[in-house]
Amino acid sequence: MIEFKPLNSLSIHLDRLVQGRLWMKVIIGLVLGAGLGALLNPSAGLLSAEVSLRFADWLDLPGQIFMRLVQMIMIPLIFTSIITGIVSNTSENLKTFGFRLLLYFIFTTAIAIIIGLVVTLIFKPGQYIYKLGGFPSNDESQLIPNEQTNLIENIPNAISNLIPNNPLEAIITGEMLGVVIFTIIIGVAITQLNEGTARPIIRFSEAIQKICMIIVSWAMMLVPYAVFGLIAALLSRTGIEIFIGLGYYMAVVILGLMVLMVFYLILVSAVTKKNPFTFLKAIKEPQLLAFSTASSAAVMPLSMKTADEKLGISSNISDFIIPVGATINMDGTALFQCATTLFMAQAYGIELTILNLLLITFTVVAASIGTPAIPGGGVIILASVLQSAGIPVDGLIVVIGIDRILGMFRTSVNVTGDLAACLIFNKFFGNKTV
Repeated sequence: MIEFKPLNSLSIHLDRLVQGRLWMKVIIGLVLGAGLGALLNPSAGLLSAEVSLRFADWLDLPGQIFMRLVQMIMIPLIFTSIITGIVSNTSENLKTFGFRLLLYFIFTTAIAIIIGLVVTLIFKPGQYIYKLGGFPSNDESQLIPNEQTNLIENIPNAISNLIPNNPLEAIITGEMLGVVIFTIIIGVAITQLNEGTARPIIRFSEAIQKICMIIVSWAMMLVPYAVFGLIAALLSRTGIEIFIGLGYYMAVVILGLMVLMVFYLILVSAVTKKNPFTFLKAIKEPQLLAFSTASSAAVMPLSMKTADEKLGISSNISDFIIPVGATINMDGTALFQCATTLFMAQAYGIELTILNLLLITFTVVAASIGTPAIPGGGVIILASVLQSAGIPVDGLIVVIGIDRILGMFRTSVNVTGDLAACLIFNKFFGNKTV
């Protein structure tokens, strides 16, 4: 088989960002943005509501440019990375751990959702908002698509739709799960070609990876300014009392994410017998970069390099698990969706039954594993979960405003989950000694 230059060898741009303390610049951007946002808020009396909104639109600009740059290269980066992992593996190896990997991802997603349920039911962050009068209903809720369907009633269709009948349509609309499945099929087919026929495809994929990494490095130069602008815009639009309530909700979600992180460490220690603190120390660079960018796809090359060089994981394992995990192993996102659903119910004063909680759990698992991720797809999925539980979606507009901050934390957890999966599967299927 032709030697495929691994994606982790293209992470030199990301190394420079880590060495330049990008995460520290992001923290500074958060603090300065919060101060500016508080001054721009109409309640401060310095600006009118109309002028404040105009400032907020301009402050949002760097963040919008960053997100569009990352979304622009996400599909080609994931496409070529999965092909890398498949070509680097033997067909027998894929058959051995591919299905087990899916079961593992479903298991950890279910654990994440249970953690989200428990912390939200214990601390009840939505009650503070409810005491302030709850989330008002207004026409802005029409921004959330109304044509939502019950995911549970459409499981057979959802399963059949996993295989895209038009791959180009899946790519154009950003249906990431369809793209992943199409890519896996193509990658397995490439392994059946002779070396001469496969060589141009592999070299072309390698060139696409290099181009994507250059664009990623450009995008991440904007990150401190994007975070500064987004937090300033958020605080300029949000009332102080509501923001305090949202801050409590954010604290509960972050607590849940910390519990999920502890679960990963226990899993790593129990299965691989590796010191969990040694594991954390080894993965701090991809964690910090994930926190800075809020994009696990953008951090994939550094995650692969860390897995290979610092965790001693076989590149055959990491080159397959990390790209797939960046698309479907969204434990932190699943926890966020579950906690937000209960938060919204509490904010509207809606009591949920055990049946409602089971429905939410099942729906979020299905959404995390089996629903294509389109631009804004997290909001659409969350709206589906809310409607299936009979919860109004109007207040979701406010939650969307702080999604960027929570996204930084849950992306770090998602990346940790992918690396933990690499370590666990390397114990059973890897070629290196950890």
